[in-house]
Amino acid sequence: MIQKIHNFLLLFVFLPSIALSQQEKGSDYFSIAIQKKAQSYKSEINFKKAQYFFLKEEWDSTLVYSMKQLNSNSDLEIKEYCHYFRGFSLKKKSLYTEALIEFDLINKSFQYYYLVDYNIGHLFHFEKKFKKAILYFLKAETEILNHKDESEIAGLYTNIGICYLHLNQFSKAEFYFKKDALLNPKQITKSVIRSNINIAGLYYEQYKDKQAIYYFKKAYTLSKNIKDFDLKQTAAFNMAVVEENRSNYKKALAYRKEAEDWKDSLNNQNKIWAVADYEKKFAVAQKQKQIKVLEVENKLKNTQRNGFFFAAIGLLLILTGGVYLYGQKVKNTKIIVLQKNKLDELNATKDQLFSIVSHDLRSSVNALKTSNAKLSATLETKNYDELNQLIIQNSTIANGAYSLLDNLLHWAMLQTKQLYFHKESVHLYSVIQQIEYNYKPLILDKAITFENSVSKNIFIFVDLDSLKIILRNLLDNAIKFSDENGTVNFYTQETDPDFCELIIHDNGIGMNENTIKELLQEGEILAKKNNSEIIGTGLGMQLCKQMIKKNSGTIAIESELNKGTKMILTFPKTRTNG
Repeated sequence: MIQKIHNFLLLFVFLPSIALSQQEKGSDYFSIAIQKKAQSYKSEINFKKAQYFFLKEEWDSTLVYSMKQLNSNSDLEIKEYCHYFRGFSLKKKSLYTEALIEFDLINKSFQYYYLVDYNIGHLFHFEKKFKKAILYFLKAETEILNHKDESEIAGLYTNIGICYLHLNQFSKAEFYFKKDALLNPKQITKSVIRSNINIAGLYYEQYKDKQAIYYFKKAYTLSKNIKDFDLKQTAAFNMAVVEENRSNYKKALAYRKEAEDWKDSLNNQNKIWAVADYEKKFAVAQKQKQIKVLEVENKLKNTQRNGFFFAAIGLLLILTGGVYLYGQKVKNTKIIVLQKNKLDELNATKDQLFSIVSHDLRSSVNALKTSNAKLSATLETKNYDELNQLIIQNSTIANGAYSLLDNLLHWAMLQTKQLYFHKESVHLYSVIQQIEYNYKPLILDKAITFENSVSKNIFIFVDLDSLKIILRNLLDNAIKFSDENGTVNFYTQETDPDFCELIIHDNGIGMNENTIKELLQEGEILAKKNNSEIIGTGLGMQLCKQMIKKNSGTIAIESELNKGTKMILTFPKTRTNG
């Protein structure tokens, strides 16, 4: 019995190494994922180097560059990867406490957090805290199974089985070892052989020699079909111990000799690899020498080539500079010509404006002068009816002149951007009432019926002063172009939930399509003056259009000769909260 226990301990030392030889970084898809991540962050040089050395399993360099990346202003995702690199590298260097600190810094939202749990499980396994190790291995189980990577799944089952074995929970250990062995029973893989060795060790510890020997033999038979010298040596050595325990020393000796042969083959293989690595380094060194010689030759050639190149670049720059300067001169000339044309256009507009305004003012003043002369003569005759008519006529002429000057002032201020706009919530019905009051004398003089049919619930978001200017001008035009006993109606229509549509409708003389187009045309400073003196300068209409635009509104005109006119305005409604 003592011999059996002693020999079993020789067998059992292979089990932990089997568990820890499984791939711990994650499968190929994780390696591919971090390479793609590095490509997507091309500017993050330290991150690229950290992932490169991580894949090369150069742990010290991984720790250096991942820390450099963490010290820079990285985004959260890069930091998660760097903490994982550091935790894994510290684990490989057997710095388990420091590794656990790094893994704990990783947020659970990390895409590959299951690998964090898996590696923490390894840390607790190394510290012989097997219950905690099992807990973390099971946390990673669901995600590992989802990836359907057999090497990962095999490693997981093996590690869980070994933890249960250390806890003497043999039934659970057996369950996981057998799950590992049955992952891919039709293929002979290293994982399958290791699983059989683990199951054999499990039975051997429970003194179930028959079952143990069956699995040791199975592992030995399967090892014939693989090229892993280390695993072949393990399988042969285990069979040697089995035969020794059965007192079959001849067979035991044969198995031990085979195990030694495989050990020698492994050593030879390592030597061959070492020699190959040395030859590779020597070849690289020789190549580097050749490269240095070629670099010196290339430098000489490049010096000559660069001389010609820079000379050509110099000539090209001079030529390009000349072309650029010529182009700029042509461009500046075009700009000057355009500015001159614009200035000429503005001067022509100004001259036209002054010509029309001065003509209207002269006409108004002359009419006022003539009317005042008649007024003086009428005072001597004491004809009070005619006197009253002349006073009303004078008032009309003065109001017209005042309106013209007022529009001219506001138009000038608008053009020079001196007019101040302050938008606020305005009760439309009340504003129209005020405008009606201001024009009451003119309305009564022509016996015009004025109707304010605007909804009392409407509030619009506009500048109050400019709104009054717009409505005064349009009401003034409606009165001016209406006959005696005419009608002027202000009313609203609901066509849009965000805008108010205000209509100013009169039954006056109306206008034709050409006049409408002229009034609404963009860029026209004034409408053309017709022979009829009743048609004004059009300055008020231009002022209205610009102020409506400033208030985020629109204007449209519907009219026919002798059938009246509709001025259709839209303004934004006041937005209500809720």
